[in-house]
Amino acid sequence: MRLDGRRTSSNVSDRRGSTGRRLGIGGGIVGVIIVAVLTLLNGGNIGDVVSNIVQQGGFETAGSQPRELDAEDQRLFDLASKVLAGTEDVWTREFQRRGWGTYECPKMVIYSGSVSSGCGTGTSQMGPFYCSADETVYIDLDFFRDMESNIGAGGDFAYAYVIAHEVGHHVQHLLGTLDDAHSAMSRMSERESNRMSVRLELQADFYAGVWAALDNEMFGSLEPGDAERAIEAASKIGDDYLQRKATGREVPDSFNHGRSAQRVAWLKKGLATGDPLQGDTFTPAYEDL
Repeated sequence: MRLDGRRTSSNVSDRRGSTGRRLGIGGGIVGVIIVAVLTLLNGGNIGDVVSNIVQQGGFETAGSQPRELDAEDQRLFDLASKVLAGTEDVWTREFQRRGWGTYECPKMVIYSGSVSSGCGTGTSQMGPFYCSADETVYIDLDFFRDMESNIGAGGDFAYAYVIAHEVGHHVQHLLGTLDDAHSAMSRMSERESNRMSVRLELQADFYAGVWAALDNEMFGSLEPGDAERAIEAASKIGDDYLQRKATGREVPDSFNHGRSAQRVAWLKKGLATGDPLQGDTFTPAYEDL
């Protein structure tokens, strides 16, 4: 991904080294770790994830000393800041073009270990998440290293996809989609609530693809192989893939992010169209997503 010469965002706060103790998942349950990490990849609910982990294996605390930041840490920080700036440029223009009002840029907090947010305490094991209560994206940059080592999904554009997806939830928040969906979910059965969550997540994947297409249009940011890396990442964070990896089987009624094929399809649609108006994941029948 070409980011040389690009501006950095002024909305990034660096909190690395300011956290205390790190929460670690106990019990050696690798599948639980994978599911927990990826559950919040696209803005899931922190409280639900913590509850699920406690039920399946619990937490154990371990002291965490801030490690010295190296060149790769700084490179990833710069990448995150430049990608966030790119989302600001793209979505500011799109909100103006579409008559959606003024785009209010989200904040981004780069942290290490654990962090306090408007949605509760987040940990590095949970992965990046968006909190609508404080309109902030939270990321521990070690997650990008883990993406490559744990699920084989590396590369700068794959990391950019993660950030753009979280910003996609912010777009949903500004348009009222996120709050409307969450309100509806509070009145639904668990099965139907999970299905509504899938619709939200697939639209955020689509918005990430739209951002990539428009960012490339504005800045020529994509290089050969970039799209394939993001698609590979999407294919490895589907609920079906993760459940099979964790338990050897699928439980479709528990899916809340979508199958790998669905996530890939909506990301590719965003990349192909660059048109945010073509991302209606709420009208089609659930089986047709």
